Amino acid sequence: MSLDPDDLRPAFQQISSALRADILTGKYAPGDRLPSGPELVKRYGVAKATVTKALDLLRDEGLVVTRKGSGTFARQRAQRPEGLGPHLEAAFEKPQVTIDFIGLSGGSLRDAIQIPLDKVRSGRLTPQSIAVRLLLPDSSQPRGVPLLVDGLRDDPELRRRAGDTAATIASGIKYSVESLAELGLVQSAHVEARFFPASALFRLCVINGTEAFFGFYPFHQRTMTADEPKTFFDVAGNDVPLFHHSTDADGASPGSQYVKQAQAWFDSVWSTIAQPV
Repeated sequence: MSLDPDDLRPAFQQISSALRADILTGKYAPGDRLPSGPELVKRYGVAKATVTKALDLLRDEGLVVTRKGSGTFARQRAQRPEGLGPHLEAAFEKPQVTIDFIGLSGGSLRDAIQIPLDKVRSGRLTPQSIAVRLLLPDSSQPRGVPLLVDGLRDDPELRRRAGDTAATIASGIKYSVESLAELGLVQSAHVEARFFPASALFRLCVINGTEAFFGFYPFHQRTMTADEPKTFFDVAGNDVPLFHHSTDADGASPGSQYVKQAQAWFDSVWSTIAQPV
């Protein structure tokens, strides 16, 4: 392994990112010993101080623990919020990539998928196929939120704005992914979005049928002043904590069952009440 000369991040961040992905995706299980400092120095061709800084970053995040005289180990952690980024990068190392997303607009997926897509463009990741399905709330009909604070009333203008945002983001994801096939970088790439007739009260992302990320959207009050002031209740899509579940060798484990049920639920909505955008 070596550092990526096209990656603009400092060396210590590249090293911590690689180790973080290995920990979060299970290459290093809780209690497993990570490569020693000298081993990492040799592997990446960097100074000892660079490796120390990378491990310090992981330690600050609660991902590793160092035992004097023994080494650095992946930490046994309680279930905690995680980001999509490292898991998407790991997923793009597989020949076939599938991503099923349901949420408010798809903005979090658009942001998280950019690094693996950039690595496909530069030849650093080489999946054969990519398939993305997006489930987005239908803004053409009244739904639970957004609602005006005054009387908890529906407002078509608020819904239209939310729908335009979601459609724009979906179009961006579609172009970014499908252009890889047009450039000949992958054999096939397809993105499809569908509307479902309900409010998005949570975010769910299932990756390669083996990992699921779930988080609730909190409610908050907002004011829009574009044409006339409107104060309304809506869900907050930014910084939603996502909790990670993954399959393992035990098909009856809670993680395996969660991913299985999440995938089945997504498929049922997709094939019944969801309509093409």
